[in-house]
This record gives sequence, structure tokens and C-alpha cells, in this order.
Amino acid sequence: MTDTPILIAGAGAIGSILGGMLHDAGHDVTMLGRRAHLDAIARGGLRISGLLGERTVMGMKLADDPARLAGRFGLILCAVKSYDTESIADALAGRLNSDGVIVSMQNGLGNIESLIERFGTRRVLGARVIFGAEIPAPGSAHVTVFAQPVAIGPAPAINREDSPALAERARAIAAMLDAAGVPAAGAGDITPVIWTKLLYNIALNPLGAILRLHYGALAADADVRAIMERAIDEAFAVARAVGVALPFANADEYRKVFYEQLIPPTFDHRPTMWHDLHVRGRTEIGALNGRIVELADAFGLEAETNRMLTRLIRAAERVTEKKESR
Repeated sequence: MTDTPILIAGAGAIGSILGGMLHDAGHDVTMLGRRAHLDAIARGGLRISGLLGERTVMGMKLADDPARLAGRFGLILCAVKSYDTESIADALAGRLNSDGVIVSMQNGLGNIESLIERFGTRRVLGARVIFGAEIPAPGSAHVTVFAQPVAIGPAPAINREDSPALAERARAIAAMLDAAGVPAAGAGDITPVIWTKLLYNIALNPLGAILRLHYGALAADADVRAIMERAIDEAFAVARAVGVALPFANADEYRKVFYEQLIPPTFDHRPTMWHDLHVRGRTEIGALNGRIVELADAFGLEAETNRMLTRLIRAAERVTEKKESR
């Protein structure tokens, strides 16, 4: 993996950090993203700041349209929003080497499955990214919080017989990121890791976006805590019904970790959903709380708190859309 061309599909905040750190470490990186951000990078380089250090990265290849990409890639890190997974997979179908790998670096559920539909089980990995970043201005990317190392691995329930070989590829990719200054590790089964982050996201993201509060403020409010805990209970029950081997005996055990280990290092962080809702007018709620609702309905389980949060965010999206259309 050390000398293969790498594509960052979705050069937003997270994608920019990953691509910039890899290129600065000597890898051949192409960034696919929005024109304003890429134009600024072309003029003055990518300025990285925050918890992973300060640097300006020059010389990356840049493209604002998949049609303008040159050649094929041995590694694609997919960092687009979950609602764009299918469209980017279609656009990049011919850009991955036959022995290459595409890694979903995204939030929520369903992304790995969507990529497998286009690229096949032998060329898709999943990842859990739990560091926060923002683009304070075009051409810049700032790491605001880093809770745990990036985890990369296969989903054996989906990848099946390809999992052992993919797990080895995942360890190699993680080692490459780690050597570039982004703490990372391989995982034999990424599914429980993704679900553990999902429990965190479904509790914090919609409420943080609606109330415009950071994670610490959410956890400090008794009424908000009651809503978050009910959402976690519902999602935990769905995970058990699906057969996910979560590393917690029950929801109470997870909540202890949630409040004592996960919230403190991200205390002042605001969810990306806050920006997505109030600036873009579109969020990933469908891959988060919305997906919990879909699975709960399929298994005959209750998910009324997650349903309420999903409806509130979707209503807020429509309000933002109406404001922008005036």
C-alpha cells in the first residue's frame, strides 16, 4: 500500500486531513472535492492545524469532478456524506484498480453495503472515524478533537470468505495512516466498532443540531440526558436483534462509558450535523437515527425516540430549505 495512488473521495474536513497527512508523508494523493476549497489549496497549499500539528501541504493532485480524475487508484478513502455514497460509487466504478480497496470513512449504517453493491465484497472495507475537524476557510482544515484512533476493518457478516485477506489489508492501511501521523489501527470486524460510534452519534448529533449545544452541555442537562438515554436503549435493542456483537453487556454498561470516557474528550465539540443542518440544509439523519427506526420496524421493536428525533431533523431541514428559497 505504500506506493499506490490514493484518492480522497470527498475532500471535506475529514477527507482533507486524511489526504493532507498522507501526502505530507510522501504518498501520491489526489483530492476530489468542492471547487472553492480545492482552488484555495491550488493557490497556497492545504493548511492543516489543530491536534495533529501545523503544516502546509503542497503538490496534491486536485479534481472537482470525478470525470476529471486521471488514472486508477489502489486505495480510495470514501469520505462523502452518507446520502452521496451511491452516486460517488457509480462515479468511481472504473477508478479502482482490480486489486484495490475502497474504505468507507463515513458516519452511520448502510455505506459499506452500498459500496459492496458497486465494487464487490473483496474490495470494500469500513472504518470508524471519531476525530472532529472543520474547514475554517477554503484551503484550511483544523482538527478540533481526537477521541480515539481511526479503526479500519472488514465486516465479516457481509464480506464473508474475503474477511481474513481484507483484515490484513486493513492493518496495512491503518499502519500507513498511523505512520503519517493519524493514529489508526486495524480491526478484525469493524461492525461492532461502527455500531459503538452509532450509539454515540444517535444520542448527540440530532439534539446538538436542534438545540445548538456542544456535547458537554447536552450531557449536563437532565431532560436532554433522558432523551439521549432512551435513544441509546432503542438502538442497543436493535443491535442485539441484528446480531451485532457489541462490546458491552447491556445499555447501562455502554452509558457508563458514554458519560465517563467518550463525552469528556469531546466535551466542547459540536456535532457536524449542526453545520450540515443550519448551513447545508441537509443531514445524515437517515443513516443514523433513521436507520435505527427502519431496522426497529423490520424487527417489530420500539424506536419512538429515534423516530421523533428523525422527524424533528427532517422538519428542520425543510425549514432551512424554505429560508434559502426566499
